[in-house]
Amino acid sequence: MESYYLDWANLLLRWVHVITAIAWVGSSFYFVFLDSSLTPPEDDDLKRQGVSGELWAVHGGGFYHPVKFAGAPPKLPGHLHWFYWESYTTWITGFSLFTVSYLWNASVYLIDRSLMNWSPGAAIGVALSFLVVFWMLYDAICQVFGKRRNGDAIVGLLVGLLVCFAAWLACHWFAGRAAFLLVGAMIATTMSANVFFWIIPGQRKIIASIKAGTPVDPVHGQRGKQRSVHNTYFTLPVLFAMLSNHYSFTYSHPQNWLVLIVMMFAGAAIRQFFVMRHGWKLGRNRNPIGYALVGVAVIAGAVAWMKPLPQPVAVSATPNAGGATNTAAAGPGYAELQKVLEQRCYLCHGAQMQMKNVRLDSPANVKLHAQAIYQQAVVTRIMPMGNATNITEAERALIGQWFQAGAKTE
Repeated sequence: MESYYLDWANLLLRWVHVITAIAWVGSSFYFVFLDSSLTPPEDDDLKRQGVSGELWAVHGGGFYHPVKFAGAPPKLPGHLHWFYWESYTTWITGFSLFTVSYLWNASVYLIDRSLMNWSPGAAIGVALSFLVVFWMLYDAICQVFGKRRNGDAIVGLLVGLLVCFAAWLACHWFAGRAAFLLVGAMIATTMSANVFFWIIPGQRKIIASIKAGTPVDPVHGQRGKQRSVHNTYFTLPVLFAMLSNHYSFTYSHPQNWLVLIVMMFAGAAIRQFFVMRHGWKLGRNRNPIGYALVGVAVIAGAVAWMKPLPQPVAVSATPNAGGATNTAAAGPGYAELQKVLEQRCYLCHGAQMQMKNVRLDSPANVKLHAQAIYQQAVVTRIMPMGNATNITEAERALIGQWFQAGAKTE
């Protein structure tokens, strides 16, 4: 019953998390597009009001005319929309989902004892520290180097190196699937912290100054813009880290940390193309297609690099009725397979427990789930989760040979 309720919690949290994430990413992408697409106002009244840019757009049968004020608007409206609940709700549901999916059963989903043989409490503490420590180091980098000349380039380089180190560390400390998700959660936490600690407080100070009739300090807008731009570059790397959980060939790769870094770099490069593309169409910069080509080339290189090698199939010669020999695939029998299943699989898929409604302690059920057994234990190597039962490479190979020989259970 616990597994049943956890599955429901996982489903509902994932549903809300995806919906709010779409809203947050959508608003972030829209405002980056808006800033890059603004043109100087043509109307003299708008210029006198302090409008620095405007945009005409058509959508859903209507025309829209958003304008941006360089400083304070002449008058604050009665209703001012704030963009922050999308961020907060995304983080809250994401952290809850991480808790239900990984922290609740840390010994199964978070820990890989072939990497680090620590207690569930220690693993949870270290995992949570990734979220906090990365934010603190990132924030310190922004405050120390963000104000300098060429500060954006320095911040980008140092934050990129920090992400690489965190990815390497996570993949050497935690199970691959959990490590990828942890790095994504780490960056997503920083994105939401940017909103909570810098963007929204800065906007509140600007509005307070306008209401008090005092000059608006432009530094608040500059800081908010800087963190907002960082968030848009973080978006595609975070989305890859989250989606990779459904594709085990990424996080189960022997150099999974490098896979994560390469794909995150590709995502950031492609995002750079889209950010600069709007300004290029207005003649503000050169054609940024090079960034997109670099991102696509990196992805293509990763596809070629990670291509699995063909696995040889053992064969044996058996005489036929005429005395000649037939070449047939040979493999271990069910009795040998059963010993492996009993030691490595019955704990979660036996008489006492049937996780995901899968039971493997009878020939009929093994036959029914033969494809899944091969896929999960040999191809993707997801099972046993976190290798909690210490399956060996020889045992994985035995399962593979049994399946390729016909998956017989007689």
